[in-house]
Amino acid sequence: MSKGLSRPAGTSPGPARRRRGAAIAAIAAVAVAGLAVTSVASAGAWEQRSKPGQDKTLQAGLDALVKEGGVQDGFLPGALMSVRNPDGRVTNYTAGVGDIRTKSKVPTDGYVRIASNTKMYTAVAVLQLAGEGKLALDDTVEKFLPGVVRGTGDGAAIDGRNITIRQLLNHTSGLTRAMPLMPQGILPIRDRYFDARELLDAALTQAPTFAPGQDRVWEYSNAGYVLLGLVAQKAAGRPLAEVITEKIINRIGLKETYYPGPGDREIRTPHPRGYLPSSDANGKPIPGELTDITRFDPSIAGAAGQMIATPSDVNKFLVALHDGQLLKPQELAEMNRTIEAPGFPPGWSYGLGVIKMALSCGTTAYGHGGDADGYQTRTAITTDGRAVTVAVTNDEPGRAEVLEFFDKALCAKK
Repeated sequence: MSKGLSRPAGTSPGPARRRRGAAIAAIAAVAVAGLAVTSVASAGAWEQRSKPGQDKTLQAGLDALVKEGGVQDGFLPGALMSVRNPDGRVTNYTAGVGDIRTKSKVPTDGYVRIASNTKMYTAVAVLQLAGEGKLALDDTVEKFLPGVVRGTGDGAAIDGRNITIRQLLNHTSGLTRAMPLMPQGILPIRDRYFDARELLDAALTQAPTFAPGQDRVWEYSNAGYVLLGLVAQKAAGRPLAEVITEKIINRIGLKETYYPGPGDREIRTPHPRGYLPSSDANGKPIPGELTDITRFDPSIAGAAGQMIATPSDVNKFLVALHDGQLLKPQELAEMNRTIEAPGFPPGWSYGLGVIKMALSCGTTAYGHGGDADGYQTRTAITTDGRAVTVAVTNDEPGRAEVLEFFDKALCAKK
């Protein structure tokens, strides 16, 4: 999946990212053939695309993200957003181009890789299993996978007898944040299928960042969610993709959300194409060039970030979750009970697969973020029921700008 899923904090070339580098890197984690790009303008002025009900200020802000020079550290070819108001009214927005070769428009409410937003769905499935009595949040991993979670080499201190399901959910297990099977990024492994056990075994060779639950230390870990997926499968007695599909997707009618099956490297249509900054043989960026990374095998992320959906369907999931259609009140309260997450903006914290966000307008929202190679997404719902999902089609640049716009969209009234 994306380097963004495991990108270390503090690597930020532009001034805007330097100001909020650690926070953006953490959220991005939470949140993964070169085509020359010289000047790809927005597909048209917002006045030409504006539809009844659209907020002109939000449309202008989305256009600014994809405008050449609109972000400090790169270029975003396209953007799409869906807004769902508390009254149920849905408004969709697009900006830029969906394909830099053909200059086609970004499809309204198109499919995108939602990456680490998958963690919300995995967490809901686990909490549902807890509600059914098939597991308890303070059960150890050992109960479900006896003898499986034993570290080797640098990871020798890792032991499933000392790791609980709750610690996997809220990233206090101490498991590595590294993705050791993609040391050179996604391109060399874009067509490679990875089994969840293979991902786990690789993570078990990495030194833990701290002892499980140690003084409530927090460190984002995709490996922890891969392990969580294996635990959920064992508890349910069915594949994780099936559990999520039956217990979440089908239950609330998410017709534009799916967990890609083994070997599925495509994205359903319509979708904008996703891009990475191009690099030369020495790994140095090639100015003005992007690499199309729309097609790749997302199994490298598994339960931590494999899913695909449209922005409006992600919002529909958030509404159903917070309306009590997926979890009982005590389970939802458990999910939203957060702990301090170092590196996040002031007032932000992490729960069980969800981020609690203090917005600039004084409102609180719950959601997540995700970076799959080619796509970065941000999604949340406010406590008064306004849901927003924003996606852009280059996962590396513009994180600070995307997050700032996301905040404004959540705080807007239309």
